[in-house]
Amino acid sequence: MRLRKENILIVDDDLHILELLQRHLHSWNYHTYRAVSVKEAVAILKDTHIDLLITDLKMPQIDGFELIKFVSEHYPDLPKLVVTGFPSVQDSLKAIKSGVVEYLTKPFTKGELQAAVAKALPKASKEPVKNTVPKSKHQGEIIGASEKIEEVLQIIDRVKDNKATIFINGESGTGKELVARAIHYEGKFSSAPFIPVNCGGIPENLLEAELFGYTKGAFTGADKDRKGAFQAAQGGTIFLDEIGNASLAVQARLLRVLQEKEVVRVGAQKPEKIDVRVIAATNNNLPEMIKKQTFREDLYYRLSVVEIPLPALRARMSDIPLLVDKFLFKYGVEYKDRFVRIDPEALEVLKRYSWPGNIRELENVIQRAVIMCDKMVTIKDLPDHLKYSLEMPENKLVPLAQMEREYIKKVLRSTGNNKTKAAEILQITRKTLRNKLDES
Repeated sequence: MRLRKENILIVDDDLHILELLQRHLHSWNYHTYRAVSVKEAVAILKDTHIDLLITDLKMPQIDGFELIKFVSEHYPDLPKLVVTGFPSVQDSLKAIKSGVVEYLTKPFTKGELQAAVAKALPKASKEPVKNTVPKSKHQGEIIGASEKIEEVLQIIDRVKDNKATIFINGESGTGKELVARAIHYEGKFSSAPFIPVNCGGIPENLLEAELFGYTKGAFTGADKDRKGAFQAAQGGTIFLDEIGNASLAVQARLLRVLQEKEVVRVGAQKPEKIDVRVIAATNNNLPEMIKKQTFREDLYYRLSVVEIPLPALRARMSDIPLLVDKFLFKYGVEYKDRFVRIDPEALEVLKRYSWPGNIRELENVIQRAVIMCDKMVTIKDLPDHLKYSLEMPENKLVPLAQMEREYIKKVLRSTGNNKTKAAEILQITRKTLRNKLDES
């Protein structure tokens, strides 16, 4: 007897096959999800724990092989069963090489399907299937394989099941809210609320009411009692983003909440007990703010029981190809209804850029590139400031003439050796460009 119902995702553009598979699987007490396209399947995979993927190969726009490749890269432990009406030796070999564990040809009998599913689900009848997402590579929406991101994921693993106060520090765009969500949704409190509050995006006079709630008549417009974010997060997690922007008055009230485990609504006298995990984040330097007396030292120590420093993207450049793949898939499916690839030269440009806006900037660049590209993202689809940026090697000073030569070569490569276009970009004449090339 199985300990729980396994979740099986069925992907096929043929509704009759979907219904047939679903009917059979339900009769064997499996729980099913169905999708008629790869786009739908990916959305389900992102939001749901799936124990087995059953997919057709021949589908319009994005075929099953692309889905198998995506699953193999992002959910490597997820078993895959192919059901197809167009069998070929080449497809069979390709499917097996892609990690498919079972391969069924339409039409098939109910017994053949049952045997294939039982074989594909590892030890399904004896123990729960482990999470199909490897924590070391992909936790929540956190993508990366670098040592720095592994350290972050290890901390998440240690703190996800307790209610210690957590402080996330990192530059803008490094993914602080993603980390907070991963801590919440990967842990045992995932069924409880996750309430994010941007302390920098709410006017100071409204932030207290937003956080702690208010009573009817507490201020103009308060026509009824209202719970605050802390009460809304009861039993779960409140995420205080940009905590460094909170006023000293709000900081004082937050300190009391952390010390007493209770809140007092604006306009009220009686405190209310709360049971909430607090995760705070900022891109500010709080120790410097403490020196300037713009942030309370006692609140800082209360918040940073566990501190998670998030690396800037320039400190984890080896993760760029993985992040690019994620955003190419996301926006390829959204805007093109297909997978979009990137030219190796364009990827090299992305790997050489310093990314001051971090992951948020990279995502924005890929989103734009997918919209602008034809079949593949190439250098011409990237913003000019990326194409013509020149990175200085760390701890290495070079003569100005050498930097100029390197930059000219870079612009020429980016224009396909079009000297007229390169001269326009460099704002020099073709003759000057020719002379500089002769000098080098």
